[in-house]
Parts: sequence; C-alpha cells; structure tokens
Amino acid sequence: MREFLRRPRSALIMGGVVCLVVVAVLAVTVAASGSPGHKPEPAAKAFTLKQLGRAGQVSLAAFAGQPVIVNFFASWCGPCQKETPLLARFYAQHHGRIQIIGVDSNDKTSNAVKFVAKMGVKYPVGADPFPANTAVSYGVVALPQTFFLNARHHIVKHVIGGVTASELSAWADQLGGTGS
Repeated sequence: MREFLRRPRSALIMGGVVCLVVVAVLAVTVAASGSPGHKPEPAAKAFTLKQLGRAGQVSLAAFAGQPVIVNFFASWCGPCQKETPLLARFYAQHHGRIQIIGVDSNDKTSNAVKFVAKMGVKYPVGADPFPANTAVSYGVVALPQTFFLNARHHIVKHVIGGVTASELSAWADQLGGTGS
C-alpha cells in the first residue's frame, strides 16, 4: 500500500518539476521576444529619388537620426488636394524642425511641379514615376498615404487616406514640437 501512495506523490512532484521547466522556458522566450502579441515596428524602406522639378535627389538617408513624415501623393488625387496644403502649413509652422518628405507617385512631372508650387510646399519632394517603385516598396496602392517614422526610421504610424491636423499635432507633441 505504501508503494502505491509513493508513486502518485513522486509522479505529482515530477509533474510539478516539468511544469516549472515549461513555465521557465516560456518566460525566457517571451522576455527575449517582447511581450506576447507585440509586433516590432517595421523598418521603413530606404529610397533615393530625383527631386521633383529641380536638380538633385531626395533621400530618406539624408535624414538619418531624425523622425520623418513620408507622404505619398499625386496632383491628380482628390484627397491629396485637401491634404497637401495642410502638410505645407504644418511644415511652415514648425519652420522645418519637423521633417517631411513628399513622394509624388505616378504623376506627370509638369502637373506635379505646378501642384506643389500652388499648394505652397517647401519640404523636399521626390518624383516616383510609373511604375512607382518606392510607393510599391511601401505597399502603397491608393493615395494619399502617410508614414510617421521614428529617428531610427521605423514606421510607428501609417495613415491611409488624408492625414488630419490632429494627427500632425499629436506627432509634434510626441516629438516635443522640435522634430528632434
């Protein structure tokens, strides 16, 4: 009878040890990969584009170590016609301390140059003509789209459709209004 009682007790102890080992392995795995369900911020794709209507290039790498807003738009895009002046005012209000890069995607250059001049755009704009490789690398299939990048150029927010003044203000607040 004693042997019968010892077996369940030893089996119980062994089961407890196995459970502790499983819990320890899970704890180490979660600690190594972040909290469960936490997705790491994806890195933004590097790009260098011909500057729209000017000599030179626009490159994400030129803003290394700085948070950046990357806005994909086109002159023919209705929502872009409302959004672009908002971005231009936001950039002007922050005197260039908050970085914005415009990416004119799949557009006719002459129309795009007129559009950015009319909208008062002073931030750098790169031309991404058909087949719009930069837009494609970001997964952009409809315009406008805006990507908020942290200083390591990881995407921390992605807005499909027109960005709002409150989203831009929240970004400025998050950065302390300085862009650094």
